[in-house]
Amino acid sequence: MRYSLLLLLALSLLACKKKDQLLGKDLLGSNALLNGITTDTFYLATSVVIEDSIITDNSANVVLGSYNDPKFGQFTSSFYTQIRLAGVNPNFGSVSSISVDSFVLGLEYAGYYGALSAQHFEVFELTDALSNDSTYYQFSTKAHSNTNLIPAGSEIITPKPLNYTIIGDDSVQAQLRIPLDTNLAKQFIAEATSGSSTFASNVNFQSYFKGLLVQTNNGPQAAGQGGVFYFNLNDPGTKLTIYYRQGGVEKTYDFLMNSTCADFSHVDVNRSGSAVEQVINNPSLGLQEFYAQAFGVRAKVVIPGLNQFTENQLIHRAEIHLPIQYQLGSKYKPGSNVTFATKKTAASQGYINTGVLGAYSESKKEFSADLKSYVQAVINQDIENTGLIVSPRFFVNSSERIIFNGPNTINKMRPKIIITYTDF
Repeated sequence: MRYSLLLLLALSLLACKKKDQLLGKDLLGSNALLNGITTDTFYLATSVVIEDSIITDNSANVVLGSYNDPKFGQFTSSFYTQIRLAGVNPNFGSVSSISVDSFVLGLEYAGYYGALSAQHFEVFELTDALSNDSTYYQFSTKAHSNTNLIPAGSEIITPKPLNYTIIGDDSVQAQLRIPLDTNLAKQFIAEATSGSSTFASNVNFQSYFKGLLVQTNNGPQAAGQGGVFYFNLNDPGTKLTIYYRQGGVEKTYDFLMNSTCADFSHVDVNRSGSAVEQVINNPSLGLQEFYAQAFGVRAKVVIPGLNQFTENQLIHRAEIHLPIQYQLGSKYKPGSNVTFATKKTAASQGYINTGVLGAYSESKKEFSADLKSYVQAVINQDIENTGLIVSPRFFVNSSERIIFNGPNTINKMRPKIIITYTDF
Protein backbone atom coordinates (compact mmCIF):
# COMPACT_ATOMS: atom_id res chain seq x y z
CA MET A 1 0.00 0.00 0.00
CA ARG A 2 2.81 2.40 0.92
CA TYR A 3 4.66 1.57 -2.29
CA SER A 4 1.54 2.20 -4.40
CA LEU A 5 1.13 5.56 -2.73
CA LEU A 6 4.71 6.40 -3.59
CA LEU A 7 4.07 5.68 -7.30
CA LEU A 8 1.03 7.91 -7.29
CA LEU A 9 2.95 10.75 -5.74
CA ALA A 10 5.68 10.37 -8.37
CA LEU A 11 3.24 11.49 -11.03
CA SER A 12 3.22 15.02 -9.70
CA LEU A 13 5.06 17.70 -11.66
CA LEU A 14 6.06 19.60 -8.55
CA ALA A 15 8.48 18.38 -5.91
CA CYS A 16 6.94 16.48 -3.07
CA LYS A 17 8.58 14.45 -0.28
CA LYS A 18 7.76 11.08 1.16
CA LYS A 19 9.95 9.39 3.78
CA ASP A 20 9.90 5.61 3.58
CA GLN A 21 12.40 3.48 5.42
CA LEU A 22 11.39 0.35 3.55
CA LEU A 23 12.36 1.76 0.16
CA GLY A 24 15.79 0.50 -0.83
CA LYS A 25 16.62 -1.08 2.54
CA ASP A 26 18.23 -4.07 0.88
CA LEU A 27 20.72 -1.78 -0.83
CA LEU A 28 21.48 0.93 1.69
CA GLY A 29 22.13 -0.78 4.98
CA SER A 30 21.20 0.11 8.55
CA ASN A 31 23.19 3.34 8.79
CA ALA A 32 21.41 4.83 5.81
CA LEU A 33 18.06 3.76 7.18
CA LEU A 34 18.72 5.57 10.42
CA ASN A 35 19.10 8.81 8.48
CA GLY A 36 15.98 8.14 6.43
CA ILE A 37 15.36 8.09 2.73
CA THR A 38 13.61 10.81 0.76
CA THR A 39 12.04 10.55 -2.68
CA ASP A 40 11.32 13.72 -4.63
CA THR A 41 9.74 14.18 -8.04
CA PHE A 42 11.01 17.18 -9.97
CA TYR A 43 9.67 19.41 -12.72
CA LEU A 44 11.69 19.41 -15.96
CA ALA A 45 12.21 22.38 -18.27
CA THR A 46 12.40 21.23 -21.89
CA SER A 47 13.54 22.75 -25.20
CA VAL A 48 15.65 21.90 -28.27
CA VAL A 49 19.22 22.56 -29.39
CA ILE A 50 20.17 22.78 -33.07
CA GLU A 51 23.57 21.70 -34.38
CA ASP A 52 24.75 22.62 -37.85
CA SER A 53 28.34 21.29 -37.91
CA ILE A 54 28.25 17.53 -37.51
CA ILE A 55 31.22 15.43 -38.64
CA THR A 56 29.98 12.58 -40.84
CA ASP A 57 33.09 11.10 -42.44
CA ASN A 58 33.87 7.40 -42.03
CA SER A 59 30.86 6.78 -39.80
CA ALA A 60 29.48 3.30 -39.11
CA ASN A 61 26.82 3.81 -41.79
CA VAL A 62 26.12 6.15 -44.65
CA VAL A 63 22.53 7.28 -45.12
CA LEU A 64 20.61 7.54 -48.37
CA GLY A 65 17.05 8.58 -49.17
CA SER A 66 14.46 11.16 -48.18
CA TYR A 67 11.25 11.53 -46.23
CA ASN A 68 8.89 14.33 -45.28
CA ASP A 69 8.07 14.33 -41.60
CA PRO A 70 4.96 16.30 -40.55
CA LYS A 71 6.77 17.61 -37.45
CA PHE A 72 10.40 17.87 -38.57
CA GLY A 73 10.24 18.81 -42.25
CA GLN A 74 11.99 17.34 -45.29
CA PHE A 75 14.99 15.08 -44.54
CA THR A 76 17.25 14.30 -47.53
CA SER A 77 20.48 12.31 -47.40
CA SER A 78 23.19 11.23 -49.85
CA PHE A 79 26.75 9.99 -49.61
CA TYR A 80 30.15 10.41 -51.25
CA THR A 81 32.72 7.63 -51.40
CA GLN A 82 35.96 6.54 -52.99
CA ILE A 83 36.21 3.10 -54.58
CA ARG A 84 39.22 0.75 -54.59
CA LEU A 85 40.58 -2.03 -56.72
CA ALA A 86 39.93 -5.58 -55.58
CA GLY A 87 43.29 -6.44 -57.07
CA VAL A 88 45.94 -4.54 -58.99
CA ASN A 89 46.76 -5.07 -62.65
CA PRO A 90 43.69 -7.18 -63.51
CA ASN A 91 44.13 -9.44 -66.51
CA PHE A 92 41.17 -8.86 -68.76
CA GLY A 93 42.90 -10.34 -71.78
CA SER A 94 41.89 -9.15 -75.20
CA VAL A 95 39.32 -6.36 -75.13
CA SER A 96 37.88 -7.59 -78.41
CA SER A 97 36.85 -10.85 -76.75
CA ILE A 98 34.96 -9.12 -73.91
CA SER A 99 31.28 -8.30 -73.78
CA VAL A 100 29.94 -6.46 -70.73
CA ASP A 101 26.59 -7.75 -69.51
CA SER A 102 26.02 -5.31 -66.63
CA PHE A 103 27.67 -2.98 -64.17
CA VAL A 104 26.05 -2.93 -60.70
CA LEU A 105 26.54 -0.96 -57.51
CA GLY A 106 25.52 -3.30 -54.69
CA LEU A 107 24.90 -1.73 -51.28
CA GLU A 108 24.17 -4.12 -48.41
CA TYR A 109 21.49 -2.78 -46.07
CA ALA A 110 22.34 -2.02 -42.45
CA GLY A 111 18.82 -0.82 -41.67
CA TYR A 112 16.19 1.68 -42.73
CA TYR A 113 13.76 4.26 -41.39
CA GLY A 114 10.35 5.14 -42.76
CA ALA A 115 8.43 3.74 -45.72
CA LEU A 116 9.60 1.17 -48.27
CA SER A 117 8.28 3.09 -51.23
CA ALA A 118 9.94 3.66 -54.61
CA GLN A 119 12.60 6.37 -54.83
CA HIS A 120 14.43 8.05 -57.70
CA PHE A 121 18.18 7.32 -57.49
CA GLU A 122 21.14 9.10 -59.09
CA VAL A 123 24.85 8.24 -59.21
CA PHE A 124 27.50 10.68 -60.37
CA GLU A 125 31.25 10.47 -60.91
CA LEU A 126 33.23 12.81 -58.65
CA THR A 127 35.51 15.36 -60.30
CA ASP A 128 36.97 16.51 -56.99
CA ALA A 129 39.02 14.07 -54.94
CA LEU A 130 38.22 12.82 -51.44
CA SER A 131 40.88 12.43 -48.76
CA ASN A 132 41.12 10.43 -45.54
CA ASP A 133 43.07 13.35 -44.11
CA SER A 134 40.12 15.73 -44.50
CA THR A 135 37.17 16.32 -42.20
CA TYR A 136 33.71 16.27 -43.76
CA TYR A 137 30.48 17.59 -42.27
CA GLN A 138 26.82 16.97 -43.02
CA PHE A 139 26.86 20.12 -45.20
CA SER A 140 30.06 19.20 -47.12
CA THR A 141 29.94 18.63 -50.88
CA LYS A 142 32.38 17.62 -53.63
CA ALA A 143 32.23 18.58 -57.28
CA HIS A 144 30.85 15.94 -59.62
CA SER A 145 29.86 15.39 -63.24
CA ASN A 146 26.33 16.16 -64.35
CA THR A 147 25.77 12.81 -66.05
CA ASN A 148 23.68 10.30 -64.15
CA LEU A 149 25.45 6.95 -64.39
CA ILE A 150 22.16 5.08 -63.97
CA PRO A 151 20.69 4.25 -67.41
CA ALA A 152 17.53 6.10 -68.33
CA GLY A 153 14.47 4.16 -67.22
CA SER A 154 16.28 2.41 -64.36
CA GLU A 155 16.38 5.28 -61.84
CA ILE A 156 13.19 4.31 -59.98
CA ILE A 157 13.89 1.54 -57.49
CA THR A 158 11.79 0.20 -54.63
CA PRO A 159 14.20 -0.71 -51.79
CA LYS A 160 13.62 -4.14 -50.22
CA PRO A 161 15.77 -4.31 -47.06
CA LEU A 162 13.66 -7.09 -45.54
CA ASN A 163 14.17 -9.61 -48.38
CA TYR A 164 17.14 -11.67 -49.43
CA THR A 165 18.66 -10.60 -52.75
CA ILE A 166 19.12 -13.08 -55.58
CA ILE A 167 22.35 -12.68 -57.57
CA GLY A 168 22.58 -15.33 -60.25
CA ASP A 169 21.99 -18.60 -58.46
CA ASP A 170 22.92 -17.21 -55.04
CA SER A 171 20.75 -15.79 -52.28
CA VAL A 172 22.59 -13.11 -50.27
CA GLN A 173 21.80 -10.57 -47.55
CA ALA A 174 19.48 -7.82 -48.71
CA GLN A 175 21.09 -5.29 -51.04
CA LEU A 176 20.11 -2.20 -52.92
CA ARG A 177 21.19 -3.08 -56.48
CA ILE A 178 21.72 0.00 -58.64
CA PRO A 179 22.47 -0.62 -62.35
CA LEU A 180 25.13 1.65 -63.86
CA ASP A 181 26.01 2.57 -67.42
CA THR A 182 28.02 -0.30 -68.95
CA ASN A 183 30.03 2.26 -70.94
CA LEU A 184 31.84 3.16 -67.71
CA ALA A 185 32.70 -0.51 -67.19
CA LYS A 186 34.01 -0.71 -70.75
CA GLN A 187 36.06 2.43 -70.07
CA PHE A 188 37.63 0.76 -67.02
CA ILE A 189 38.46 -2.39 -68.96
CA ALA A 190 39.98 -0.39 -71.81
CA GLU A 191 42.10 1.60 -69.36
CA ALA A 192 43.26 -1.56 -67.57
CA THR A 193 44.39 -3.13 -70.83
CA SER A 194 45.94 0.01 -72.34
CA GLY A 195 49.33 -0.47 -70.71
CA SER A 196 48.90 2.56 -68.44
CA SER A 197 49.70 2.44 -64.72
CA THR A 198 46.14 3.37 -63.69
CA PHE A 199 45.40 -0.09 -62.31
CA ALA A 200 48.87 -0.63 -60.85
CA SER A 201 47.90 0.82 -57.45
CA ASN A 202 44.94 2.25 -55.61
CA VAL A 203 46.66 5.62 -55.42
CA ASN A 204 46.85 5.71 -59.21
CA PHE A 205 43.31 4.45 -59.67
CA GLN A 206 41.78 6.95 -57.23
CA SER A 207 43.60 9.73 -59.02
CA TYR A 208 42.04 8.50 -62.27
CA PHE A 209 38.56 7.84 -60.85
CA LYS A 210 37.90 9.98 -57.80
CA GLY A 211 34.75 8.30 -56.54
CA LEU A 212 30.97 8.41 -56.54
CA LEU A 213 28.11 10.56 -55.30
CA VAL A 214 24.99 8.47 -54.61
CA GLN A 215 21.77 10.38 -53.98
CA THR A 216 18.02 10.43 -54.46
CA ASN A 217 16.05 13.02 -56.38
CA ASN A 218 12.50 12.50 -55.21
CA GLY A 219 11.22 16.04 -55.53
CA PRO A 220 8.46 17.27 -53.20
CA GLN A 221 7.07 14.56 -50.94
CA ALA A 222 3.79 14.59 -49.08
CA ALA A 223 3.91 14.60 -45.27
CA GLY A 224 4.54 11.06 -44.02
CA GLN A 225 6.00 9.90 -47.34
CA GLY A 226 9.45 8.42 -47.96
CA GLY A 227 12.24 6.67 -46.10
CA VAL A 228 15.99 6.63 -45.51
CA PHE A 229 18.28 3.62 -45.84
CA TYR A 230 21.51 2.79 -44.03
CA PHE A 231 24.50 1.09 -45.63
CA ASN A 232 27.75 -0.16 -44.13
CA LEU A 233 30.30 0.53 -46.86
CA ASN A 234 32.83 -1.70 -45.09
CA ASP A 235 30.63 -4.77 -45.52
CA PRO A 236 32.15 -7.26 -48.02
CA GLY A 237 28.78 -7.45 -49.80
CA THR A 238 28.99 -3.76 -50.68
CA LYS A 239 30.90 -3.38 -53.95
CA LEU A 240 30.82 -2.26 -57.56
CA THR A 241 30.85 -5.24 -59.94
CA ILE A 242 31.44 -5.62 -63.67
CA TYR A 243 29.65 -8.68 -65.04
CA TYR A 244 31.21 -9.66 -68.37
CA ARG A 245 31.85 -12.54 -70.76
CA GLN A 246 35.15 -13.48 -72.27
CA GLY A 247 35.05 -16.12 -74.93
CA GLY A 248 31.58 -17.07 -73.73
CA VAL A 249 32.77 -17.57 -70.12
CA GLU A 250 30.97 -15.55 -67.44
CA LYS A 251 33.34 -13.50 -65.25
CA THR A 252 33.25 -10.66 -62.73
CA TYR A 253 35.55 -7.92 -61.53
CA ASP A 254 34.94 -6.01 -58.30
CA PHE A 255 35.70 -2.53 -57.07
CA LEU A 256 35.51 -2.19 -53.30
CA MET A 257 34.38 0.35 -50.71
CA ASN A 258 36.07 -0.35 -47.38
CA SER A 259 37.67 1.26 -44.33
CA THR A 260 40.56 2.62 -46.37
CA CYS A 261 38.18 4.63 -48.58
CA ALA A 262 37.21 8.16 -47.63
CA ASP A 263 33.45 8.61 -47.40
CA PHE A 264 30.87 10.87 -45.79
CA SER A 265 27.13 11.47 -45.63
CA HIS A 266 25.56 14.72 -46.78
CA VAL A 267 22.28 15.62 -45.07
CA ASP A 268 19.84 18.44 -45.73
CA VAL A 269 16.88 19.09 -43.44
CA ASN A 270 14.38 21.71 -44.53
CA ARG A 271 12.54 22.68 -41.33
CA SER A 272 10.79 25.68 -42.85
CA GLY A 273 7.28 25.95 -41.41
CA SER A 274 7.72 22.84 -39.25
CA ALA A 275 6.85 22.37 -35.57
CA VAL A 276 10.57 22.08 -34.83
CA GLU A 277 11.23 25.47 -36.41
CA GLN A 278 8.50 26.98 -34.22
CA VAL A 279 10.19 25.67 -31.06
CA ILE A 280 13.55 26.97 -32.28
CA ASN A 281 12.05 30.43 -32.76
CA ASN A 282 9.96 30.30 -29.57
CA PRO A 283 11.67 28.05 -26.96
CA SER A 284 8.69 28.27 -24.60
CA LEU A 285 6.79 26.00 -27.01
CA GLY A 286 9.25 23.27 -26.02
CA LEU A 287 7.34 22.99 -22.75
CA GLN A 288 4.44 21.51 -24.73
CA GLU A 289 6.47 19.10 -26.83
CA PHE A 290 10.14 18.93 -27.70
CA TYR A 291 12.19 17.03 -30.24
CA ALA A 292 15.30 15.10 -31.16
CA GLN A 293 16.43 14.03 -34.62
CA ALA A 294 19.64 12.58 -36.02
CA PHE A 295 21.94 15.03 -37.78
CA GLY A 296 20.89 18.20 -36.10
CA VAL A 297 18.19 18.35 -33.39
CA ARG A 298 18.96 17.47 -29.77
CA ALA A 299 16.45 17.64 -26.94
CA LYS A 300 17.42 19.66 -23.88
CA VAL A 301 16.19 18.84 -20.37
CA VAL A 302 16.98 21.04 -17.37
CA ILE A 303 16.26 20.06 -13.75
CA PRO A 304 15.89 23.37 -11.88
CA GLY A 305 15.15 21.57 -8.61
CA LEU A 306 18.71 20.26 -8.34
CA ASN A 307 19.72 23.64 -6.96
CA GLN A 308 17.97 22.82 -3.66
CA PHE A 309 20.34 19.94 -2.91
CA THR A 310 23.53 20.21 -0.84
CA GLU A 311 26.66 18.09 -0.62
CA ASN A 312 25.19 16.50 2.52
CA GLN A 313 22.84 14.40 0.41
CA LEU A 314 23.74 11.05 -1.17
CA ILE A 315 21.90 10.11 -4.36
CA HIS A 316 20.74 6.49 -4.62
CA ARG A 317 18.63 6.76 -7.76
CA ALA A 318 17.66 9.47 -10.23
CA GLU A 319 15.10 7.92 -12.55
CA ILE A 320 14.28 10.10 -15.53
CA HIS A 321 11.13 9.36 -17.51
CA LEU A 322 10.67 10.94 -20.94
CA PRO A 323 7.32 9.94 -22.46
CA ILE A 324 6.94 10.32 -26.19
CA GLN A 325 4.08 11.38 -28.38
CA TYR A 326 3.02 8.06 -29.81
CA GLN A 327 1.45 8.05 -33.22
CA LEU A 328 -0.38 4.83 -34.00
CA GLY A 329 0.71 3.48 -37.37
CA SER A 330 3.48 6.02 -37.81
CA LYS A 331 6.37 4.93 -40.00
CA TYR A 332 8.75 7.18 -38.07
CA LYS A 333 9.09 5.44 -34.72
CA PRO A 334 11.68 6.07 -32.02
CA GLY A 335 14.79 3.94 -31.83
CA SER A 336 15.60 1.71 -28.88
CA ASN A 337 17.98 4.09 -27.08
CA VAL A 338 18.87 7.72 -26.42
CA THR A 339 22.10 9.16 -25.08
CA PHE A 340 22.53 11.78 -22.36
CA ALA A 341 25.27 14.41 -22.47
CA THR A 342 25.96 17.63 -20.61
CA LYS A 343 28.42 20.51 -20.32
CA LYS A 344 30.94 20.91 -17.52
CA THR A 345 30.19 24.63 -17.45
CA ALA A 346 27.84 26.93 -19.32
CA ALA A 347 30.83 28.33 -21.21
CA SER A 348 32.11 24.90 -22.32
CA GLN A 349 32.10 24.29 -26.07
CA GLY A 350 31.77 20.53 -26.16
CA TYR A 351 29.54 17.96 -24.47
CA ILE A 352 30.45 15.38 -21.86
CA ASN A 353 28.82 12.01 -22.47
CA THR A 354 27.28 10.70 -19.25
CA GLY A 355 27.83 7.12 -20.40
CA VAL A 356 24.15 6.37 -19.71
CA LEU A 357 21.75 5.01 -22.32
CA GLY A 358 18.05 5.67 -22.01
CA ALA A 359 15.99 2.62 -22.98
CA TYR A 360 12.69 2.80 -24.82
CA SER A 361 9.70 0.91 -23.42
CA GLU A 362 7.11 0.07 -26.05
CA SER A 363 4.51 -0.66 -23.37
CA LYS A 364 5.06 2.60 -21.47
CA LYS A 365 5.84 4.69 -24.58
CA GLU A 366 8.75 6.37 -22.85
CA PHE A 367 12.53 6.48 -22.53
CA SER A 368 13.93 6.00 -19.04
CA ALA A 369 17.33 5.86 -17.35
CA ASP A 370 19.04 6.18 -13.97
CA LEU A 371 21.07 9.41 -13.94
CA LYS A 372 22.29 9.25 -10.36
CA SER A 373 25.94 9.90 -11.32
CA TYR A 374 24.99 13.06 -13.21
CA VAL A 375 22.77 14.33 -10.40
CA GLN A 376 25.42 13.62 -7.78
CA ALA A 377 28.06 15.42 -9.87
CA VAL A 378 25.85 18.52 -10.05
CA ILE A 379 25.20 18.42 -6.29
CA ASN A 380 28.91 18.02 -5.58
CA GLN A 381 29.56 21.00 -7.90
CA ASP A 382 31.82 18.91 -10.12
CA ILE A 383 29.77 20.20 -13.05
CA GLU A 384 27.31 23.04 -13.42
CA ASN A 385 23.56 22.44 -13.71
CA THR A 386 23.47 23.29 -17.41
CA GLY A 387 20.97 20.60 -18.33
CA LEU A 388 20.99 17.32 -20.20
CA ILE A 389 21.28 16.95 -23.96
CA VAL A 390 19.22 14.00 -25.21
CA SER A 391 19.91 12.51 -28.65
CA PRO A 392 19.05 9.41 -30.66
CA ARG A 393 21.82 6.90 -29.99
CA PHE A 394 22.86 6.80 -33.65
CA PHE A 395 22.97 10.54 -34.12
CA VAL A 396 25.38 10.59 -37.09
CA ASN A 397 24.42 7.41 -38.95
CA SER A 398 20.63 7.19 -38.88
CA SER A 399 17.59 9.39 -39.52
CA GLU A 400 15.64 8.65 -36.34
CA ARG A 401 13.49 11.30 -34.74
CA ILE A 402 11.58 11.51 -31.46
CA ILE A 403 8.68 13.67 -30.30
CA PHE A 404 8.76 14.03 -26.50
CA ASN A 405 5.90 15.23 -24.32
CA GLY A 406 6.79 18.45 -22.51
CA PRO A 407 5.68 19.34 -18.96
CA ASN A 408 2.78 21.37 -20.38
CA THR A 409 1.64 18.66 -22.78
CA ILE A 410 -2.03 18.05 -23.37
CA ASN A 411 -1.26 14.34 -23.16
CA LYS A 412 -1.54 12.29 -19.99
CA MET A 413 2.13 11.46 -19.40
CA ARG A 414 4.63 14.20 -18.56
CA PRO A 415 8.42 14.15 -18.24
CA LYS A 416 9.80 13.82 -14.73
CA ILE A 417 12.78 12.75 -12.70
CA ILE A 418 12.34 10.85 -9.45
CA ILE A 419 15.32 11.25 -7.14
CA THR A 420 15.85 9.01 -4.12
CA TYR A 421 18.50 10.18 -1.64
CA THR A 422 19.70 10.11 1.96
CA ASP A 423 20.67 13.02 4.18
CA PHE A 424 23.89 12.48 6.13
